[in-house]
Amino acid sequence: MAERAPPPKLALDPRSRGWVLLATLACLVPLLLQLASPLGPGIGTVAVVVALLARRQALAGWMRVLLALVLAGTVFAVMGLNFGRDTGCALLAAMLAIKPAETASLRDGRSLVGFALFAPFATFLLDQGPLSLLLGLAAAAFALVALQQMAEVESGEARTETPAWRRFGSVGRMVAIGLPLAFAAFWLFPRLASPMWGAPDRAQARPGLADSMSPGQWVDLLTDDSPAARARFFGTTPPQEQMYWRGPVMLEFDGRTWSQVPWMRHRGAPAVTPSRVAWDYELELEPTDRRQLVALDLPLSAPEGAWLGADYSLQTAREPLRDVTRWRMRSSRPEVFEPLLERNMRRLALELPPGFNPRAVALAREWREAIGEDDEAIVQRALQLINDEFAYTLAVLPPGRHAVDEFLFDNKAGYCEQFSSSFTVLMRAAGIPARVVGGYAGGEYNRLGGYWLLRRSDAHAWSEVWLEGRGWVRVDPTAAVAPERVFDTLADRANAEGSLIAPLLPAFQVGDWMRRGWNDFVLGFDANRQAQLLRPLGIDEIPPQGLVLLFGLVAVIAIAAAIWLVTREARERDPVLRAWHALGRRYRRVGLARELHEPAGDWARRVTTARPQDANLNALSQRFAEWRYALRHDPGARARVVLRGLVRDLRAFRPLPENPA
Repeated sequence: MAERAPPPKLALDPRSRGWVLLATLACLVPLLLQLASPLGPGIGTVAVVVALLARRQALAGWMRVLLALVLAGTVFAVMGLNFGRDTGCALLAAMLAIKPAETASLRDGRSLVGFALFAPFATFLLDQGPLSLLLGLAAAAFALVALQQMAEVESGEARTETPAWRRFGSVGRMVAIGLPLAFAAFWLFPRLASPMWGAPDRAQARPGLADSMSPGQWVDLLTDDSPAARARFFGTTPPQEQMYWRGPVMLEFDGRTWSQVPWMRHRGAPAVTPSRVAWDYELELEPTDRRQLVALDLPLSAPEGAWLGADYSLQTAREPLRDVTRWRMRSSRPEVFEPLLERNMRRLALELPPGFNPRAVALAREWREAIGEDDEAIVQRALQLINDEFAYTLAVLPPGRHAVDEFLFDNKAGYCEQFSSSFTVLMRAAGIPARVVGGYAGGEYNRLGGYWLLRRSDAHAWSEVWLEGRGWVRVDPTAAVAPERVFDTLADRANAEGSLIAPLLPAFQVGDWMRRGWNDFVLGFDANRQAQLLRPLGIDEIPPQGLVLLFGLVAVIAIAAAIWLVTREARERDPVLRAWHALGRRYRRVGLARELHEPAGDWARRVTTARPQDANLNALSQRFAEWRYALRHDPGARARVVLRGLVRDLRAFRPLPENPA
C-alpha cells in the first residue's frame, strides 16, 4: 500500500509574516531589558536586522549557522562558562533573535510564536516588577494576534485586511474572559510558606551591603540610584541628618580590607542606655541575596526573624533576602553604648597589621604625645585635618599597598570608604578603639506615599570610636569635608541650580510609589496574608482546606462563564451571522422565532405566510444563503461589496406593523 503524501506546507504570506515578526520582537523586549549591558543592546540589534532581512523569505542555512555560533560565543564570552539561569536566559534571547531567519511556512510561523512566548516567561526568573508584567502582557497580546491571523489564513477566512485595533479588541475580549480564573488562582490557590525551588535572586545585579569593605568596592554601589529600602514611620520622624541606617560593623583589618567578626553574632548584646526619643517604623528591604539587614542607628531589639549581634548589627535568622521583605523595628539614638569594653574587644578594636601605612601610624602617635590622654581632642584634631585639607570625589586612583598613607598624604581626595577607613586607622594608631560601620545615610521623602526611600547610592560608611564614659560614639569624617554628599538625594540634585532632572522628579516619585504598591499587593502576597484574606469580613484565618474549597467554587464559576462566552463568541464571529441572529431575535418578539433545525428559506416563507407585509424577507434570506454557502470564502471585490450591503440590510430590516383593518 502506497504511503500517503504529507499535505503541502502553506507559505507564510507577507501579512502573517509581519505579525509573527512583531510578536517575536515584542516577546524579546522584556527579556533583553534584564540582560547584562553588552548583551541586551547587541542581541536586540541582531534581532531587528534579522527581522528586516527575513521579512520576505528565510535566510540561507550557512548564514543561520554563522549567526548562531557568533551569538552563542558572545554570550559565553560575556557571561563566562556558567551554565546557570542568567546564561540560559541570554542564550534563549540569542536563539530567539535569529529564529525568524528560518521561518518560511505557516507551520514555521506558529512554531516561532510558540518559541517566542518562552522569553517573557523567562523574564520573570530575572525580574518580577510591574514593567516586566506589562511588557509580558503586551507580548502575549501580539502573539495571540499573530496566531489569530495565521488561523484565518489557514482556514480560508482571511478575506479582507482586518484593522489592527479590531484584532487587539478581539484578543482583549479573550483575555478578559480568562481574567476571573487568573485572579482566582492568584488570590485563592493555596500558597506554600516557602518557594517550590531555591533559585536565588540576581545578587550580582543588585549590589547590597557586604560584610566587608575593600578599596574601590563601593564605587558601583554609590553610583546606583535603584531602590534599596523604604521606611515608613509611625509617629515621630527623625531629621534627615540623623538618619544613619546601621548595617555591617567591621572590626577586623588586614591592611586593605575591613570585615566583620563572625563570632560577634553569638556574643550577647552589650548594655545600651537609649535616649528618651524613640522611633517606630517599618522597613521594606529590596532583595540582595545577603542576610545583612539595616536599621536606624541604634535598634533597640531584633525584629521577628532576625538576630541582633554584639555590635548591634542585624542579620536574618534564616534565609537571605531573596524577596522583598518587611521588618517592624524600633530605634533610639544611644546616650551610652557599651560603657565597659572587654579586654578581647579592646584588643580587636586597636589592632593594626604590621608593615602597613607607616606615615599614618607615625602621625597619630605624634598627636598622642602632643595632646596627651584626651581622646576627644585627638578625634577633633583628625576631623580638623580632614576638614581643612581634603576633598570629596568618586574619581580615585587604584590604591597601592599603603592605601591609607596614599589617601592622607598624597591624594587627599576620596569618598566615604577612604574617609572612614583612614580615620579609623588614625584612631587605632593613637590608642583609641575604633571600627568601621557600613549602611545608608539620609533618604528621600516620597510625599505621594508618605515614606522615605533609600537608594543604593545612599550607601555610606562611617566610624565609631570608643570614649571613656560614653562607649561607642559615631563619628562621620566624610561629613566633616562634604556634608552635602552624605545626604545627597535625587531631590537635592533636582533642586540644584540648572538641574535637568527637576521636571522628572515627580515621575520618579510616582514610579517608586507604584513599585512599592506592587511589592505590597503582589510580590508581598504570601501564605500568611492569603490566610488573612477574609479578615475584613470577620473571618480571622482561612485554613488550607477552606482555600481549596473557595478556589474550586470560584474556578468552576469562572470556567463555566468562560465556556459560555467563548462558545457564544465563536458562534457569532461572522458579522453576517451576528446580524442574522439579531434579526431572528426581532421576530421572536412577535412569536415567529426561527427553530434551530429550520433553514433560512423555510423560516422566511413561514414568516411571510403569517405576515404578508414582510415579503421582502424572502429575498433577504436568499441573499443570506448565497453568502453563507457560496460567497463567504471568496476573497474578491464582489464578495466584499455583498458583505457590506448584506450586513447593512440585515441590521436595518424590522418586522413591519400589521395593516389596519
